[in-house]
This record gives sequence, structure tokens and C-alpha cells, in this order.
Amino acid sequence: MEEDSFVATTPIGQIPMTNLIAKFPGSRRETVIVAGHYDTKRFDAFRFVGANDGGSSAALLVELTRVLGARKNALNYWLVLFDGEEAVGEWSATDSVYGSRHLLEKLSSSGELSRIEALILVDMIGDAHLRIPREANSTPWLSDLAFNVAQHLGYGKYFVNSQDAADDDHIPFIKAGVSAVDLIDFDYGPNNSYWHTAQDTLDHCSPLSLTIVGRVVTATLEQLEKSPHKN
Repeated sequence: MEEDSFVATTPIGQIPMTNLIAKFPGSRRETVIVAGHYDTKRFDAFRFVGANDGGSSAALLVELTRVLGARKNALNYWLVLFDGEEAVGEWSATDSVYGSRHLLEKLSSSGELSRIEALILVDMIGDAHLRIPREANSTPWLSDLAFNVAQHLGYGKYFVNSQDAADDDHIPFIKAGVSAVDLIDFDYGPNNSYWHTAQDTLDHCSPLSLTIVGRVVTATLEQLEKSPHKN
């Protein structure tokens, strides 16, 4: 596990942050990043657990670490837990996705960005009433691949063909020309009433939802290993 530490400039001052990166070498040069965020939103008014918004993506990546570590891989895999996805104040281009923006800048400076074939982002995927629409900012070919895999696995009622847009950790990579897909259920609770509230707790999450998304992600990686899908 590598610690990618940096100091973020935020509306309330300088804050130390750390991305966590687990790397699994493959036989090919290309690298696929599977990522999520592990930070939780800062609230003074109440205790925010963040079981789904932060916790669910971290849980999936921890299990995926076990899966990838137990097999030989054709592609290189980086499992990245981003810090600083949440805004410190109000969400904006400069107050959000601190860890993602930092890693992109680091990869661009080192010349490693050209190795990144794809980024698969998971966020808020523990909702007990799982419903993941196509994220409108995601790269079409990679989104198609993941949703076709979901249909093939029999998860069509969870991965639906309606479309929503989300600002998330994939956006800096999309803007830099990296193919990326965001698998996000941004409708958590009645009228999204559990999001960023004290209701984001384990009893509103389900291990079945994590299983479904985990199976879709691992099957998507298997498809990427078979042949390059760049357009």
C-alpha cells in the first residue's frame, strides 16, 4: 500500500490529505484504476457516519484487493482510495475532489498518465435500494461495457438505462482524456433524504448491493483483460 500524501488548499486553510494506492502488477503495460473515496463530509451540527457515502466504496475496494491479490493479472491494477472528495464548504471546482485532482497532476507530471487505460469509480454503492443509472459524464464505451456486463449477469434492474450527471472523482481524469466511468447511486433514501445527513447509517445499506456492484466491477475488469476497448 502506497501513501500519496499532500497538502490541500481549502476554503478553511491548508489541510493534509492522503490518497491510498494498492498496486497489482500485470503482464501488460496498460493500467486500470479502480477507485472510490474514503473521506467523509465534515459536519458540526451532527455526527455523520457516512456508511454509504465513503464507507461503501472503501469496503468494495478492500475486498477487491483480496480478489486481485489472489490471481495473475494481464493488466496492471491500481486500487485508489481518494481523500478529499467531499467539499470542505460548498461544492465547486476548487473545493472538491482534492485527492483525484492531486493524483492526476502527479501522473501528468511523471508521464505515467499515458499508461492509464481506464478508471472505474464506485461511489455510494451500498444503498439497500440499489439503482445505478448511466452517469452522463462517463466515457460512452466504458459505460456501455459496464452496463452490458450488468445486464449479462442479470442485474439489469439495478443498472438502469436512465441517465444522470454527477460531479465526482472521475471528472479530472475525463477532462484529461482518460476513459472513465462513475458507478454511483445518487438517490439515497426517499427523495435522497439520507445523503449527507445523520441517516447515512449501516441499517440503510445492504451487503447484497456491495456484492452486485463488486461482481459487475470484477466482470468488467475481465472484459478489459481480454482485449483493449479504447475507441
